[in-house]
Amino acid sequence: MKQRDSIKMTSEEAHAFLASRHACALATNGKDGYPHVVAMWYTLEEGAIVMTSYAKAQKVVNLRRDPRATVLVESGDKYKELRGVMIGGRVELAEGPDALREVVKLTGADPRSDAAVCRARKRVVIRFHPQRWASWDHSKIVGDY
Repeated sequence: MKQRDSIKMTSEEAHAFLASRHACALATNGKDGYPHVVAMWYTLEEGAIVMTSYAKAQKVVNLRRDPRATVLVESGDKYKELRGVMIGGRVELAEGPDALREVVKLTGADPRSDAAVCRARKRVVIRFHPQRWASWDHSKIVGDY
């Protein structure tokens, strides 16, 4: 067995790892060909990774042009502690009045606050649908590396 296969997380382990975290790196495709990578807070809903952002943010501009993206969630401070999941997929953007309630819920805004609702109206929901997965858990490495 290849070492790569021996450190791969099972599907259950990868899902549990994602559920235990709430920060990720979101990579979108910039118009100049360079990846645009930003830290994001996320939640899981029905198999999708869900985030919110201002509609004019560069990542949203990139996603309007090209809905393909990559999400990376990782942890560990030493080589033998490294764990992570990298997912490639497509994004669906929700905006306008239909997305307002979801933005308020995701951001924790007070729906009774006019200022919070005003800010929420400027945001979109980013729903990331996974298509390809890679994972690793270096604690599974037997012996020294």
